[in-house]
Amino acid sequence: MSKMTVLAARQPAAIGSQVLIQGWVRTRRDSKGGFSFIEINDGSCMANLQIIADADLENYESEITRLTAGCSISVSGEIKESGGKQATEILAAKVEIHGWADPDEYPLQKKRHSFEKLREWAHLRPRTNTFGAVARVRNRICKSIHDFYQDRGFLYVHTPIITASDCEGAGEMFRVSTLDPANAPRNDEGGIDYTQDFFDRPSFLTVSGQLEAEIYATALGNVYTFGPTFRAENSNTSRHLAEFWMVEPEMAFCDLDGNMDLAEAFLKQIFSDVLEDCAEDMAFFNQHIDDTVLETLQGIVKSEFTRLSYSEAVDILIASEQKFDHQVEWGCDLQSEHERYLTEQHFSGPVILYDYPCTIKPFYMRVNDDGKTVRAMDVLVPKVGEIIGGSQREERLDVLEDRMRQQDLDPAEYWWYTDLRKYGTVPHAGFGLGLERTVQFVTGMQNIRDVIPFPRTPGSAEF
Repeated sequence: MSKMTVLAARQPAAIGSQVLIQGWVRTRRDSKGGFSFIEINDGSCMANLQIIADADLENYESEITRLTAGCSISVSGEIKESGGKQATEILAAKVEIHGWADPDEYPLQKKRHSFEKLREWAHLRPRTNTFGAVARVRNRICKSIHDFYQDRGFLYVHTPIITASDCEGAGEMFRVSTLDPANAPRNDEGGIDYTQDFFDRPSFLTVSGQLEAEIYATALGNVYTFGPTFRAENSNTSRHLAEFWMVEPEMAFCDLDGNMDLAEAFLKQIFSDVLEDCAEDMAFFNQHIDDTVLETLQGIVKSEFTRLSYSEAVDILIASEQKFDHQVEWGCDLQSEHERYLTEQHFSGPVILYDYPCTIKPFYMRVNDDGKTVRAMDVLVPKVGEIIGGSQREERLDVLEDRMRQQDLDPAEYWWYTDLRKYGTVPHAGFGLGLERTVQFVTGMQNIRDVIPFPRTPGSAEF
């Protein structure tokens, strides 16, 4: 007798096998004919597996007829062809109960719970259909990310979680310190003396692994980093988290065109893999969450991404005479409403914008010959807007240092970064993709807090 997942046991090829199935009870109903139907799920797939437990089983009256939602069990028996909607079912030879769930206390009863309420039960919500499906899709996306870059010869580099560098220059960083805030040492100016702190300087949780990834790209070619990043941004919105995961490829000897090519291929690979390998879960999202997710993903996989400059996009937005909440003019940072207009109404498909004003972009982006724009790119998709942001990096030392000073950064504090421009500098480029926004886009889930197992947001660090 072999242990088998519910996913495998549901396949017609499994009929006739003697198996062990383990999972959690979803429902139980008793028949007048002297047996019970038990629906069991182990998280391997969306659907349950039906167990037929005969009254002849030794613990039928004492235990099986007391099973309720949430109980954990092991079932040994033979997989039979089912006469119902499912292909298979199990005729139980033995049912062992591992853990009970008091029906008067177990929160996940048959009634429908709001996603907001389920966030209070983050330790139990993976047992629901929706959050089980989210977890499987998220897992498949992560596998696709690694497969995509590994198949192309990229090296997976682990960049630091704790850093003294602010990649984005926005200052929205979580401080890391061992100093006692109630009795912090002071310097001669009355400020906190960070020379007595653990790292001998102000240190933070990283907002991006890009700068460190550039180090490895300029030595080893093509690399990518994939890990948690942090933003101390006090935003209580459906699109923001304080802790989220990001994948960031960085390519040596690559320009903006190569960057755009890779980003387009990357998204198409992720969406193709999810459509193929998570068909049951995606059908669930299409039916219960957003009835356009399948059509949207299929359309992106088949489409050619429109590429146009920021300036062209601004002209289109102004000419549209659309009433936006935020006024559009050259030099403004485009908002989600502008990006969605371009993707959903004007082009009806994904768009890559490039050559943004240098005044709204970070110091590390390569300045164009016009001196006004940088070789930045944003990949926009319907319903979300920006899903990827990246650029060709500034490889010229003098220009990089000038850009740093323009943004009130001291080049000396980034001495190791500027060294890369002194010793064998090369054109290079990269981008970042937020995992949670990608999962949110793929599944159609409305709130980003519902696509990460344990969301970290302002005022909330439960679990």
